[in-house]
Amino acid sequence: MEATQYWSGDGLLVIGIPAPTSRPEARRRLRLAVREAVARWLKLDIAAIALESTPGNPPRLLLAGRTAGLSFSHDEGISLAAIGLHGAVGIDVMRVQDIPDWANLARDYLGPLVTRELAACPAAQRPLRLAQAWTAREAALKCAGLPLAEWNAAAPACRLQALTLPAPHVATLAY
Repeated sequence: MEATQYWSGDGLLVIGIPAPTSRPEARRRLRLAVREAVARWLKLDIAAIALESTPGNPPRLLLAGRTAGLSFSHDEGISLAAIGLHGAVGIDVMRVQDIPDWANLARDYLGPLVTRELAACPAAQRPLRLAQAWTAREAALKCAGLPLAEWNAAAPACRLQALTLPAPHVATLAY
């Protein structure tokens, strides 16, 4: 399955595929695309690449005896994977859309500063900025191995990279 490469850096790779409507099928296809992309990227035999996933734990990529960071995200029409050779990674993708209850969502999950910034921005820009803030928060939590939870001021220590995707999606990589 041919994946689109959205970003690469020092030991980092982000790929994406069009996502089918079935979540199990999207997962299956993305896992295959990850193995194929990593085999090309690192010039490995695909048989030397395995994915390990246990409920409640971040997935891991096993590469010929060593472990790499791995993160997945799915939204309507797209699935993304981030691979980190030097440690944990997090990825999140979101469709930009108007969310009528954005203020409560921001207050509960993104904190008071982001809530104030969203309230102060023009209404036409709010859906994009909310999606950017949401993907940054969720990618950072994934990178730290933490579940999505209501706002906590303790921010995971990681670097964030906004990714350019086809509209109407936005995504953030954390590493």
